[in-house]
This record gives sequence, C-alpha cells and structure tokens, in this order.
Amino acid sequence: MAEIQKLEKIASQVRRDIMRMVYVPQSGHPGGSLGCVDILTALFFEIMDHNPKQFDMDAKNQDVCFVSNGHTSPLFYSILARAGYFPVNELATFRKIGSRLQGHPATAEHLPGIRIAAGSLGQGLSVAVGCAVAKKMNKETKHVFCLMGDGEIQEGQIWEAAMFAGGKKVDNLIGMVDYNGQQIDGPVDEVMPLLNLRAKWEAFGWDVLEMDGNNMEEVVKTINLAKSHSGKGKPVMILAHTIMGKGIDFMENNHKWHGSAPNAEQLANAMSQLEESLGDFKI
Repeated sequence: MAEIQKLEKIASQVRRDIMRMVYVPQSGHPGGSLGCVDILTALFFEIMDHNPKQFDMDAKNQDVCFVSNGHTSPLFYSILARAGYFPVNELATFRKIGSRLQGHPATAEHLPGIRIAAGSLGQGLSVAVGCAVAKKMNKETKHVFCLMGDGEIQEGQIWEAAMFAGGKKVDNLIGMVDYNGQQIDGPVDEVMPLLNLRAKWEAFGWDVLEMDGNNMEEVVKTINLAKSHSGKGKPVMILAHTIMGKGIDFMENNHKWHGSAPNAEQLANAMSQLEESLGDFKI
C-alpha cells in the first residue's frame, strides 16, 4: 500500500505539471492528459524496465511505451521529466518556439524518451507492433506498451495493426485504450460509436482486460496481469475506463477541456485540488 501511495503522490504532481504547462502558452490538451496520468505513472515508476540515463532509439533489453494519442504530450513530457529523461524545469518551455517540447512529440527535437512522432492519430499501434516483433526476433523478453485514445481508435490504421498483431501472435505487446467516452467534438458514442469494444478486440485475436484507469492499485494489478499473459500466443488489450479531466472537479467528464487551457483563476482552483509532492517547476 505504501508503494501505491507513493505512485498516487507522483500522479498528483504530474497533474499539477500538466495544468501549469498548458497555462503558460494558453495552448494544449489537458483533458485526456489528466485522465491518463495514473496509467503512465504506474508504467514508468513501477512496472516498466527502462533506463532514463541510457536512452537510445533501439531500447534493446528495455520495455518500451509508445503514446499514440500524441496530443496528451503534457502528460508524457511530465512523466519523462519526473522519471529522469530530461530536466524538470524544461517543462516550462512547453509549446514555445524552439522548445524540444512541442505540442505533439516529434523525433526531430531529439528529446530523450520520444521514439516516434505522434501528431497524426492512429499510427502508434502500428509502430508498437513493429517494435514488439523486432524484440521477438532479437530473442528479447521485454514488453512493448501502446496507449491510445478511444476517439483515436476510430482510425482505420488501428484495426490493420490489430489484425496483424492478433494474426501473427505478437504476444509481447500490451495495448491500452483510454476509454473516457469523450473526444474533441463531444461524446464518442455520438461522434462514431465504438459499440462492443471488448468483442471487437477479442475478434481480432487479442486477450482483453478491463480496469478502472484512475484507481492506482487496480492499474498496477491489471497491467501486471497483462504481463503474465506474455508468451501465450495473443497480444493483450486493456480497456482503461478513465475520466477526462480527472482530479479537477470543474474539468471532469467535460469534452470542452479536450483542448482548452485554464485561465489564471481556473489554474489556481486546480492547484488547490492537487498535492505538490515533488516540487513545481518554475514558470
């Protein structure tokens, strides 16, 4: 339980980072970023075998995580900085001209921790499949994780990758869908209904798990369970039921915060709801 509490404190700090990052340029995507915090916190600070001090593009003998829903870059940048990939104070440069922390991650910036450009939705799972296949060919036992948004999986390329991974038994791959039911234009079920998402992934040859993506203890338990499925002939998909804007009462379950930045008053309100556990970066 002590370890879970430690992860929850980190998650609170990451949520503070996200809000402050998008406030400075008055631009960014806080809603989905806040909802996925617990997932990436669990991965990078508890579950994954990775070495921030020896980052390279190959990631040999390391676990890898691809964030396909690249608009959640404030979350990914905060996680990487807090995990030691680059200085925390660099978070203050988010979306500024010349910064390595652009609105969507890009490899051209040579930012440690970033292995793919993730501006165009729907591509991350394909890259993750390729990485996972490469690790199997190299006789590695490490895992490849890929986070996607539920609106993102309306993209056809996701399902091509899903068909390949299931058909070719890419069983060192763990996918995760941020299943918050919201996207930029409104509720997912109104924009493009996903229908029975569990049945779809199962039909494509994947094992499917579900979890409360905002319950840290359940997140850690479920991802570790997914890892135990490795080598059994199927990739694993985790449907993570999350809340857009999680942790800030006036933002929760509101798609209008998908890509909107808070004003000064809203930022102060948000900060009052989140514990500063690791120290804020200077803005």
